[in-house]
Amino acid sequence: MVEGRGELRDQPRTARARKRGSRGSAPGRTGRKCTCGRKVAEHFAEALEFEQQATVIHQYAPKLVPGFLQTEAYAHDVLSSGHPPKSDQERDRLLEARLERAGVLHNFDKPVVWTMLDEAVLRRPIGGPRVMCQQLRHLLALGESRRIRLHVLPYDAGAHALLEGHLSLLWFSDLPPIAYVEGLKSGRLWELPSIVRQCQEVYDHALGDALSHRRSLALIRSVAEDYENEAQ
Repeated sequence: MVEGRGELRDQPRTARARKRGSRGSAPGRTGRKCTCGRKVAEHFAEALEFEQQATVIHQYAPKLVPGFLQTEAYAHDVLSSGHPPKSDQERDRLLEARLERAGVLHNFDKPVVWTMLDEAVLRRPIGGPRVMCQQLRHLLALGESRRIRLHVLPYDAGAHALLEGHLSLLWFSDLPPIAYVEGLKSGRLWELPSIVRQCQEVYDHALGDALSHRRSLALIRSVAEDYENEAQ
């Protein structure tokens, strides 16, 4: 839907990242390490640089809890399940990098984070019931403390505008917003204003089908309790 329409700006993304300044220079074109020196997926390296500098983040996750909201046990299971298999050392390096991403939440007021989760994210038992209970309670704590805003897109919403995959929208204090679209072992940053606006419209359209923050917390709490009972 979004992919394949329009061209990216002529200005290189890495140059834009350098202009953002104080939080480190952008990774090189190989895109294999974040500014903290930890290894990340090649297709995500530039997006991570922007994530660390954003003032507002709106994201939609269709299958997994977004990376910087994952608990250690949940992330460990996700990173252990990929193909081709990773060595324990490689997995642990990726795990450390993923957990460091949670640093974006250290300040209470920025970035502003809205996270929309497909109900499938809650129902897929990554790591088993105990791990899922811990993960959902972590989301609850962030939502109830008002650090992030959570919206669940329920199964009974049926077909919706974001069926095609993960989307992140990022705003900055000094430059125009961008969009990041991710699929299997691939990701793409969009800077062209018309494409970014289209991504924003698609997000807003799907958000209209999602549960309110309060009702989403209630659903997450209920599913967490189901996992807790199952783990006993």
